[in-house]
Amino acid sequence: MESGEIHIARAARRATFPARFQLVAAMNPCPCGHLGDPQQICRCTPAQVSQYRSRLSGPLLDRIDIQMEVPALPVSALQEAAPGESSAYWRERIAQAVDRQWQRQQVRNAQLQGELLDQFCALDTVGTRLLSRATETLHLSARGYHRVLRVARSIADLEGSDPIGTQHLAEAIQYRRLAQTLAQ
Repeated sequence: MESGEIHIARAARRATFPARFQLVAAMNPCPCGHLGDPQQICRCTPAQVSQYRSRLSGPLLDRIDIQMEVPALPVSALQEAAPGESSAYWRERIAQAVDRQWQRQQVRNAQLQGELLDQFCALDTVGTRLLSRATETLHLSARGYHRVLRVARSIADLEGSDPIGTQHLAEAIQYRRLAQTLAQ
């Protein structure tokens, strides 16, 4: 997933194909889909829930940048929902953020590695302490640590901020909490 290529070796032949993609995935909280739902009772045993969640390996979860739980909404919330921001609004904000990335570092934040990651995702003292505590509390791997930095950089870019602020970092950290929940 990280190299942007897929290598296939069969018998006497080898082939390499481009494979840079953005993975978007969803899963139910349990086999029946009702764990934590205030409207319906989950009928799964803790062992079934654990077995279901263990189907996603830790290394795979570690490679997913943003992980979040989205609870079911009651029908009344769907019917009374206020209009949100338009797709055009978000398309423009994202285009501006991507433009910031290209002007600053000539690659997207997802491709930042090594010295470029250190240079463009530098944190102040408070941010460094916050990420250190989160790394220990959430048991982040080195990969997870760096993914949090890249997501925080992207959040800052969406807000038009040059430095990564504590609020950007805190938001990025909260997007890694689902992996911790699934690991339990």
